[in-house]
Amino acid sequence: MVRESNSPHSSPTFCVRKPNGKWRMVHAFNKLNAATIPASTPIPRKDVLQNNMAGCTIVSALDMVDGYYQLLMRESDIPLTAVSTPSGMLWEWLVMPQGLSNAPATFNRLVTQLFRPMRQFVQTYFDDIFVHSRASEGKTAVEAHLGHLREVLLCMRENRLYANINKCIFGAEEIPFLVCFLGKDGVRADPEKVCAIAQWPVPVSQKDLRKWLGLANYLHKYSANYAEMARPLTNLLKKDAAWSWISEAQQTFEAIKSSLQSAPILELPDEERPFIVVCDASDFAIGCALLQVDAEGRERVVSFQSRQLKAAEKNYPVHDKELLAMKYALVKFRVHLLGQKPFVIYTDHASLRTASSSPHLSQRMARWLSFFAEYNFTVGYKPGKQNVLADALSRRPDYELAHLAYLESPLYELIREAYADDDDLAGLVEALSAPNKAVELTARQRSRLHRYSVVEGLLYYQVDGGDEPRIVVPNDEDLRHRVLYEAHDTLLSCHLGREKTYTSVARNFWRPHMYKWVRKYVQTCETCQRVKPAPSASAPLMSLPVPADCWRSMSMDFIFELPADARGHTGILVFVCRLSKMVRLAAVRKSVTAPQAAQLFVDNVFRNHGLPEAFVSDRDPRFVSQFWQHLFRLLGTRLDMSTADHPQTDGRTERVNRVLEDILRSVCAAEPTKWSALLPQVEFALNNAVHSSTGFTPFYVNGLRHPRTPLTLPPASNLGGGEANAEDPRGLKGLRTSVKRNLLSFIETGEAVRQRVRDAMAAAQDTQKEYSDRQGRKNTLVFKLGDQVLLNAKNLPTQAVSAVGSTKLRPRFVGPFTVIGVHGHAYTLDLPSSMATHPTFYVGLLKP
Repeated sequence: MVRESNSPHSSPTFCVRKPNGKWRMVHAFNKLNAATIPASTPIPRKDVLQNNMAGCTIVSALDMVDGYYQLLMRESDIPLTAVSTPSGMLWEWLVMPQGLSNAPATFNRLVTQLFRPMRQFVQTYFDDIFVHSRASEGKTAVEAHLGHLREVLLCMRENRLYANINKCIFGAEEIPFLVCFLGKDGVRADPEKVCAIAQWPVPVSQKDLRKWLGLANYLHKYSANYAEMARPLTNLLKKDAAWSWISEAQQTFEAIKSSLQSAPILELPDEERPFIVVCDASDFAIGCALLQVDAEGRERVVSFQSRQLKAAEKNYPVHDKELLAMKYALVKFRVHLLGQKPFVIYTDHASLRTASSSPHLSQRMARWLSFFAEYNFTVGYKPGKQNVLADALSRRPDYELAHLAYLESPLYELIREAYADDDDLAGLVEALSAPNKAVELTARQRSRLHRYSVVEGLLYYQVDGGDEPRIVVPNDEDLRHRVLYEAHDTLLSCHLGREKTYTSVARNFWRPHMYKWVRKYVQTCETCQRVKPAPSASAPLMSLPVPADCWRSMSMDFIFELPADARGHTGILVFVCRLSKMVRLAAVRKSVTAPQAAQLFVDNVFRNHGLPEAFVSDRDPRFVSQFWQHLFRLLGTRLDMSTADHPQTDGRTERVNRVLEDILRSVCAAEPTKWSALLPQVEFALNNAVHSSTGFTPFYVNGLRHPRTPLTLPPASNLGGGEANAEDPRGLKGLRTSVKRNLLSFIETGEAVRQRVRDAMAAAQDTQKEYSDRQGRKNTLVFKLGDQVLLNAKNLPTQAVSAVGSTKLRPRFVGPFTVIGVHGHAYTLDLPSSMATHPTFYVGLLKP
């Protein structure tokens, strides 16, 4: 296999011990591998191999001895394999040695090509050959299997491939198959691994628990709801989690052991037999299972799936939750159901049988029914008492409200689990987690491998070394939805726009073409469509001078006519820093006096930011009263008044008022009178969103740091900044050099950021004025008969739009309604009779 060499190349040699106690010689071909063009041969998928063996009743397994050594090296490449030994001699390989980066792909390609004519009864996985047979063409299973074995062994003899007789299994009903056991009854977990898990002692540290969970993860597919069951334990592995092995952790530890010990044998799917799907939904989760009827008429499980409902999904009507469970089942079992013979979906909600013919469909239901049209199925009714399997998956005891604190799995744990199902990322995670292990990567993966890193199972992406690492989101629809929901729909996000949502997500997460799916998510947000105004034309703007520092110049205004809260508040006093765009909010009554407003200013602004040099306000009596004028003179401030009938001069406060009203409409739709209790979260969301004119969040411009939220990861990122001044104008000479250097760096970073903000504000004001003056009122929409449009609710009767007595927090737009008539710039809509209004409207009141 080797010969002496005079090659100019050389690689070091070392030995590792095999499981049987013998030694394996290994060579470090690092430099040779770095110069090798990676092979793009795909690795066989375990689930595909299993499915191909469905229906077999007798199986054999052959293991090739020293598989790589059975391939001869090309003569011209032999000198490249030269290796050094302790004796000082150089030896070169005549056969393919272990350690070459393309060795696994080359060997797998050889075996696949040799046995391709026999793929109906032979499956190969590198050096493992699996022969499976069933009774056919008048032959018994044993007779057919003997014929198949003869063909396989003849092929091996002709190509001089040799098997290890000690590892071969012939004519068995069940064989070990890639970390499981496979046979005529289906697939079951490896008993040795189950035994190792069951006998594992109670973990005493995070390190011990991580080892045990790593072993248990191999068998998770055999246990229903494994991820949710293991949630209390995975929570202990979080970075900042304190180690505390409480009774809940012990119960979960024992429950996983018991679940794996009693795991069922899963049926291998038979594409010739029809499939059955059962699904169900509860208030907290959805569940489904894929089944087939075996030869004895028994329903056998092929696969089962379940997950908890997201926060928004918990608000769905019961009918929509049941439809969601059906959609989830079709997505999870798509590979078996799409394009197949007709199948049946059983549900315990009888009305789903007529869902497609309902005359009243929401946009959500219409989208789902369009998705359902791709499949050939009928809906059957099975009461909950009979629909036991799916009912159990969706109504687990730990989904109940008493366990609400543990209702949702950690986002990062879900991301770790989803990497395994992402073909593009799984190889990257494996290669970076085990650098010394030979992992098959495509040329594209290798070219960008240097941009990735793995920390605690999470894959991070960096454009370059100076870029802040961001978590890579797998190609999983549920995960993407969950990340975007946190960045857009929650109270800490408050349905902000596309750009701000994208910036919030991109600060901590990365995914190719991420902007596109953020844009699509925001554009299709039903709440935003109903509460936010359509684009409108603007008049020429008059810009105020750019402030020199944060809170040196601020604006203030009132929002009134809100629904009265429990304390009688019907308005909001809004303070805005004109440089950083930071917002401070305070709830007020309609009868608020000037002294009360002054006290709110002291409580909300002065104690945090001091006194401004200038206020910008409108001509409200509250601001021009003698009390305010006297207070301003005492404080040395200057009141800059807005021009009459043109509130855009105070554009920042007017814009904040509009955004604030939109946000309150979004988050207070269910309970409009509780808006004041949500003001802290709304204020946080406004201050944590990147502003379009500055390019930074108000929090960052003020304090040079990003606050932590449930979506962000520590440590928070900071911008670098500034060059050190040669002089010391700040009186730091008495400090140690290291302390002074750190202080100067912090101060100058702040100055650099604020200077960038001032430049950006000036440019933004110029751009906004130019666009506004040029655009005028050119936004004209054109609709056709049959188009769906939203109708501005401002001129509609309040009772026709909302049950809320106040007009402030009712939706801006209602609908959609169908256009049934066109009259120049006016359109007739198909309105319900309950709206009691004329159905023809000017185009300015409509939006698509």
